[in-house]
Amino acid sequence: MTEDTTEDAARTDGTGIVPPDDETPTWRERKERTTGLSRLTYEYFERSRREDQDLREESDYVERDVLAFPVWPHELIRNLALTSFFVGMIFFLAATLPPHLGNPANPSQTPSVILPDWYLYWSFGLLKLGPLNPELAILGGDKLMADRTYGVLANVVVVGFIAVVPFLNKGSARRPVEQPFWASIGVMGVVFAFTISAYSAKNLIPLDPHLLFDLTFLLPPLIGALSYAVLKTMREGYMYDLNRRYYKLRPPK
Repeated sequence: MTEDTTEDAARTDGTGIVPPDDETPTWRERKERTTGLSRLTYEYFERSRREDQDLREESDYVERDVLAFPVWPHELIRNLALTSFFVGMIFFLAATLPPHLGNPANPSQTPSVILPDWYLYWSFGLLKLGPLNPELAILGGDKLMADRTYGVLANVVVVGFIAVVPFLNKGSARRPVEQPFWASIGVMGVVFAFTISAYSAKNLIPLDPHLLFDLTFLLPPLIGALSYAVLKTMREGYMYDLNRRYYKLRPPK
């Protein structure tokens, strides 16, 4: 049996080898298939992989291993599918769960709970860090600054740290598994944003305020350490090798 015969047989026995471009089935032939969506999806990614491999072998430039997929039809079809899904979900939720309109506000009465918009909960929570404001004995037990000034200073420190982090991490990693330390720092920041947001609405959460205050500062380092351990374990496995292959620079030929 010749080599060509072996390749033709491999293409028809379900081994996953996709025919070359000159044998690409038409749209009608694809619709008549009965292999199912999973098979078509596998063939799509297998063909993309083969095309990407051919591009990398024919290229004479120093570039990344992945040259990306062409906009048509790969990126456009994928983005249209994702956009249609999320737009459909928005319409579905708007039709089934319309927003509740409460009673009109009473201008002569202050609400018991005042909260900003949800995306500012973390900043509002930093304004409530009065228990961390130290009382100095040298001042007769008085605080060095007012609690609201301390909260504003806490906002400046947190926002400043977020602004400085990109300048501290100058690595070329593109995936969390490549730099577990900085990835765990990011996880800690996200968890702290959620915990400090929950603390800002402590009047609405059925937990002891002191316990909620402790969890606000204990959960971020615990979850960050757990993320670091998991990512360090993944570095020795398949995901780390895959990411390193995809994102390392190729040496000049």
